Amino acid sequence: MEVVAITRTTLTLAHATTRALSGCRSFSPPLNTFNLFLIPSSPPTPSGPNHRCIRGRTLATSMSSSSSDKLVAPYGSWKSPITADVVSGASKRLGGFSVDGSGRFVYVESRPSESGRAVLVKGADEKSGEAPEDVTPKEFGVRTVCQEYGGGAFCVSGHTVVFSNYKDQRLYRQLISTKDSSPSPITPDYGGPVVCYADGVFDNRFRRYITVMEDHRKDALNPITTIVGVDLDNIRDPTVLLEGNDFYAFPRLDPKGERIAWMEWGHPNMPWDKSELWVGYLSENGEISERICVAGHDPKIRESPTEPKWSSKGELFFITDRDNGFWNIYRWIESDNIVVPIFHLKAEFARPLWVFGMNSYEIIESNVQKDLVACSYRQNGRSHLGVIDVHKSSLSVIDIPFTDIQDLILGSNCLFIEGASGELPSSVAKVALNEEYSKAVDFQIVWSSSPDCLKYKDDFSLPELIEFPTKVSGQYAYAYYYPPTNHAYRASEDERPPLLLKSHGGPTSETRGVLNMSIQFWTSRGWAFVDVNYGGSTGYGREFRERLFGRWGIVDVDDCCSCAEYLVKNGKVDGERLCITGGSAGGYTTLASLAFRDTFKAGASLYGVADLNMLRAETHKFESRYLDNLLGNEQDYHDRSPINFVDKFSCPIILFQGLDDKVVPPDQARTIYKALKAKGLPVALVEYEGEQHGFRKAENIIFTLEQQMVFFARLIGHFNVADDITPIKIDNFD
Repeated sequence: MEVVAITRTTLTLAHATTRALSGCRSFSPPLNTFNLFLIPSSPPTPSGPNHRCIRGRTLATSMSSSSSDKLVAPYGSWKSPITADVVSGASKRLGGFSVDGSGRFVYVESRPSESGRAVLVKGADEKSGEAPEDVTPKEFGVRTVCQEYGGGAFCVSGHTVVFSNYKDQRLYRQLISTKDSSPSPITPDYGGPVVCYADGVFDNRFRRYITVMEDHRKDALNPITTIVGVDLDNIRDPTVLLEGNDFYAFPRLDPKGERIAWMEWGHPNMPWDKSELWVGYLSENGEISERICVAGHDPKIRESPTEPKWSSKGELFFITDRDNGFWNIYRWIESDNIVVPIFHLKAEFARPLWVFGMNSYEIIESNVQKDLVACSYRQNGRSHLGVIDVHKSSLSVIDIPFTDIQDLILGSNCLFIEGASGELPSSVAKVALNEEYSKAVDFQIVWSSSPDCLKYKDDFSLPELIEFPTKVSGQYAYAYYYPPTNHAYRASEDERPPLLLKSHGGPTSETRGVLNMSIQFWTSRGWAFVDVNYGGSTGYGREFRERLFGRWGIVDVDDCCSCAEYLVKNGKVDGERLCITGGSAGGYTTLASLAFRDTFKAGASLYGVADLNMLRAETHKFESRYLDNLLGNEQDYHDRSPINFVDKFSCPIILFQGLDDKVVPPDQARTIYKALKAKGLPVALVEYEGEQHGFRKAENIIFTLEQQMVFFARLIGHFNVADDITPIKIDNFD
């Protein structure tokens, strides 16, 4: 049967292709954009009938305002200044950051307005007054496709950067201290992007670059992963230093270049399930002469060590979840080959290794004879910045405006911290601490994903962390609820808003209650929005994470349905207008919820999984055995695949798919589209040429958001949207 679908690259909708993307510009803020302000230690708890919130954990509450002067209009029909163009302009991504030899902040920024091209940028220089400037020439892009999700695409040492170029995946070296320096390749040309690199470090002792290498030349679906040394001065085949396991990450050298730490793991484990941390001793010729396993070798201890880091004294620190089921920071006592925690807390000091190059903590070289570790940790749905005194095993919590923290690095007498909050978009702040390292004395935003978004603050819906009961008696899961919010509109008292529930990807991942302009797009038009951390999500320890073992397609689906039902029961949303959306694994949960439950009335799947057997057979190496732990037996692959139960679908669905997607190949979306069309259900399929797993181009981000909204409005909304959008054809409806 021929697939009759909308291909976005051939679509000629004037409104989508001719508009000026005014929000998609590079941000060049002054360093003093924001001053320091403090977060209350006990935020107010929202009230409401049977509203079960965790006291002290609500991230924010909606701003109160008089409703007498607001226009009365149905939920979903409100006019909003937060357009899809604004959302795409707020979709710049940070691809890692560092400091150069002069202490200047440098970072990689992915720009939707340049088709998602990732650019290395030197931040503004306080001393010279220089504005931010692009380092990467226009014909290059700083991005690796190692393990498909990438990360760790560059490393800076002094005034030299080595980066992975997106088009050919070769490594290039470039001076960043001069404006006219051109990148020079340091790895061979293998005739195409068949060998990729990530997570590298400079080895000054042997004048080389040590990095993870993924070689697809012999087998595209099952590449060989190794840790190699790349000559910095001559183009030659890299020298293999470590091989034999399925995956490697975090090669890290001690200050003298005599020892190297790394983590490795093998099928069927994912790095957050079970991994090993090793240390190798380098010989005079640069080879690893002997090695020792520091953590992960004891079969009686199930742990996943990650993020090794050497102090200037040559001590090895790392993070693992061996004792209390939470990722805490440990130190290796080399003389006895034992590991000891530097501080115990039921909180996550790390994230799952989906991408290379994460940096959750830094060792501070203090002038007051202390061994200090600056770190971020996540507890009860909120991130905190802390400083641990290693010898006292004490933790000082540092108040900063971020309620969510991703990575941090040590600068010159400061920390650079990537974070966000309910009112601040994804940003990087330069944070100065006092002499005792006990509080912040200055907080300056030096990069923002969306510098202009604060002008829409009056229309922001602020997240409320809710804890709701699951299908298992006495067990709870979590979500961030965003009520409809618009300074100019309100609905009638007897109406309840439509709900869009989002199921995050992974599924071993976590949604966070931060300012997301995509969410504000919905809430400012009168939608309620809820972002669910179902069982299996990270941020709540190993026990919560492993709720999904053997039960993917059951626990996540039940928790999403339970969350929606909880909001209906508490009078927050309209039970007849419940919609669900999700991307990747979240798309699978979306499709499974629509096939195997009757809670939702419509759904949108973004590059979602429909056939678990097809996913297992066709997906890339990193996730090729992921399902072994998430599903039980062979029968589960059939019984939990929505594509095998098309007869159970009973509501409209719209699907969006990138044609270059190697994680979830396009055939999955096409297959379910054809089946639903044949069944007679309202369905639409949008395919994007040149897009991989996740959408990076501004025009596609815009189109996806607008068409989801119009699709839901036309099929179940019972309202007209205020935006001037030409809807695509819906099969079995138009």
